[in-house]
Amino acid sequence: MSIVLVGGHDRMHNEYKNIGNRYGHKLKVFTQLPAKFDKIIGSPDRIVLFTSTVSHKMMLAASKEAKKKNIEIIRSNSSSSTSLEEIMKCLV
Repeated sequence: MSIVLVGGHDRMHNEYKNIGNRYGHKLKVFTQLPAKFDKIIGSPDRIVLFTSTVSHKMMLAASKEAKKKNIEIIRSNSSSSTSLEEIMKCLV
């Protein structure tokens, strides 16, 4: 399953990817707003939003793409590795 993670901490980028790999998911991580963000999201199965560490503009862009492409959004107020682990456990 492909998942786009929006938000989180820069220093946790590799840890987020490792957690995704552990559960057999391909994870794209965006901690900063890149140029043409709406284009590079692609068509994942799900989008995970870490709401406490994401900019409003980035959250709106991700939500807009999810609505347009009918992608489920999972929101988490915490951007810890433990919260991502809990989300991954629910997706298995």
